[in-house]
Amino acid sequence: MLELATLGLLQKEPLHGYLLKKQMELFMSGCISVNYGAIYPLLRRLLDKGLIMEEEDGNNNRKMYSITSAGRAIWLEKMLEHPHESWVNARSRFMIKFFFFSYLESIDRLHLLEHRLRVCQLQLDDQDLQIVYDDRFQAMALERYKSDINREIDWLMKQLAMEKEMEMELSKN
Repeated sequence: MLELATLGLLQKEPLHGYLLKKQMELFMSGCISVNYGAIYPLLRRLLDKGLIMEEEDGNNNRKMYSITSAGRAIWLEKMLEHPHESWVNARSRFMIKFFFFSYLESIDRLHLLEHRLRVCQLQLDDQDLQIVYDDRFQAMALERYKSDINREIDWLMKQLAMEKEMEMELSKN
């Protein structure tokens, strides 16, 4: 997920490591933690793969990182994939993807929203969520969990409706 987020942030502008970390913390703090021990090795791997390039910032003697065309292609591939992963990781990955939706075509945004909606509906239908707990705290925790999924489904449906409306407006013009 850090690779997806890093390549996504570099779509807009070149960044140095500290600013990259700060920007990740702003939008990813609810998804995953970010630390310097992960950022700089990741930047090195992305450089080695040719997905980003590094330049010296003459003003501050900092290394600035920018995305390459190969990095853009890998980023798009990662944006459109649906890896098999835990519910928690899938939720975090979707929110990272949503943060970068403006860089995608409408059809790709619709596809990602519809996929996430299906995943949420399947999660809500999971047999494990039909368990009845005798313990009131366990029962309340399960109800909160179901409520969170229902709120996400409602939000996704609103996002889908807005995206479809925008698509219709564009097709009229």
